[in-house]
Amino acid sequence: MEPTKTYNPALSGNPQSATGRVYPNGNPDLGYNLPGARNTDSAVPLHRGKPVVHGYACDGPAPGAIGFRWTYGSNVAAKNRDPRVQVIQYNEDTFILRQNVCVHWEAPFTYLLFGNKGALLIDSGATAEAHLYPLRETVDAIIARIGQVRGWRDIPLTVACTSGEDVAQNQGLRQFAGRPGTTIVPTPLAVMKQHYGLAASWPAGTGRIDLGGRVIDVIPTPGTHKDGVSFYDPYCDFLFTGDLLFPGKINIANDRDFLASLERLKAWTASHPVKWIMGGHIEMMFVPGKAYPRFATYKPYERVLEMVPAVLDEAIQYAREIQGHDRMLIRPDFILLNNVSPDQRTLEWPEGVPNINPPRPF
Repeated sequence: MEPTKTYNPALSGNPQSATGRVYPNGNPDLGYNLPGARNTDSAVPLHRGKPVVHGYACDGPAPGAIGFRWTYGSNVAAKNRDPRVQVIQYNEDTFILRQNVCVHWEAPFTYLLFGNKGALLIDSGATAEAHLYPLRETVDAIIARIGQVRGWRDIPLTVACTSGEDVAQNQGLRQFAGRPGTTIVPTPLAVMKQHYGLAASWPAGTGRIDLGGRVIDVIPTPGTHKDGVSFYDPYCDFLFTGDLLFPGKINIANDRDFLASLERLKAWTASHPVKWIMGGHIEMMFVPGKAYPRFATYKPYERVLEMVPAVLDEAIQYAREIQGHDRMLIRPDFILLNNVSPDQRTLEWPEGVPNINPPRPF
């Protein structure tokens, strides 16, 4: 019997907190993790002809790590030799992919999640051309490997966007057109609502994507885009927020919707444990309140991607302050832009945010 998931909020946000607690996929008594295995994954084919079935109920957020540095581009983009798609395996069921900043300056993130009956790709990047941005090739290779080591023959894929309007997240959809065994969530708002069963309840309701033991919740969060949604993964306790909340310049399209969506996510975290908020981009530097300019292809001093849930309180506070005003508001981990240019500059540094000059070149 799978253990009931109980959450200890005191351990939230600590990447080491999971060590030694109960995780079905790390149980040495399970048949696919035989004596002599060098890791807890079915990463060596020990399933002996039977497909591996993972358990996704666990005590707290599933363990994983982001202990590395993202590739950060080059001053001369044409000379960059980094991978076009950087792939990090957070844990055996969760992959984080990032587009090379020299292919597209926004360097968007996509997320590939596996369950027992399928996979979900959240967002699709900023470039349609596969020879420049081989997203489908990369995803296909990961899926093929997972299928090989777990004894799975066919793995259906769902491709969904945090916003079908956002060109930094929807361009790669074209690469998956016609791919067998693939469901692409429609991007027109009315059809997307219908797909998730939200036509009558938008934006108050929630949808679901069942991957087989791992059910992803779909939460309407318009504000930066009228069709914005966030995804919640109860296995890793991740909240994927796309352009709504990320460490960068947040361009608000509708300030009432933006505030309401943040408050909706805050209410969600009151009843669902969240370890990290995972946005669609990084634009902030590692020093408070400073962001890279648009179109920069060299970003060696980026802030980390993951944001702690408490950032929602700060975002709500300042979303209220900026509502109804054409204004830029700088905070340590994000910048709000309400009806002003994304190139807007401030003449006065905000009180309460340390003004630290980053190293050069930046």
